[in-house]
Amino acid sequence: MPWDTARTRERLLDAGSRQFAATGFAGTSVADIGRDSGVNKERLYAYFGSKREFFDHVLAYRLDGLLDDLDVPGTGPEAVGAWAGLLWDRYVADPDIARLLAWEGLELDGPAAAAHRTSACAEVTRRLQDVLPTADEQSARHLLLSVITLVTGAWTLSGLAALVTPADDRNDRRAATVRHVVVLARAVQTP
Repeated sequence: MPWDTARTRERLLDAGSRQFAATGFAGTSVADIGRDSGVNKERLYAYFGSKREFFDHVLAYRLDGLLDDLDVPGTGPEAVGAWAGLLWDRYVADPDIARLLAWEGLELDGPAAAAHRTSACAEVTRRLQDVLPTADEQSARHLLLSVITLVTGAWTLSGLAALVTPADDRNDRRAATVRHVVVLARAVQTP
């Protein structure tokens, strides 16, 4: 039976995603990834070069499509708030994404999968300008960063959220985040 290189790479990337999301680059060993994937750790080096190069590949594999197929529904500030809710829901479906974004910021000098992600951010920026016609490109870019930061922060700073808003659950935080994004979008929309 021939070796299924594509499937082996995918198993390594999936295991790396789980391990890096849990403990970051520094806290994850290649042996942990090998055990989790059921693949000899030497395959990781053969396919990806080094642990650091593998980390970049895992982040690209998981973060590359973060904003894809996540369209801003409607027009006006409420549509931007609804979009923040959709991003929140993407994290509900896959909480590791928020953790990997946090580790990317903490442990890399720059973004993984920069080419595609830059293009995706530019597309969402254009859509925000369509949704908020008085917003210039720079304001729309800052709004996009603020929305992603608010949503991601709510996921990655869950311990702090429990201290600041102990009675809130994730649904309460989602609703508050959407409301805050609407306010930010109104501020950007003001000529």
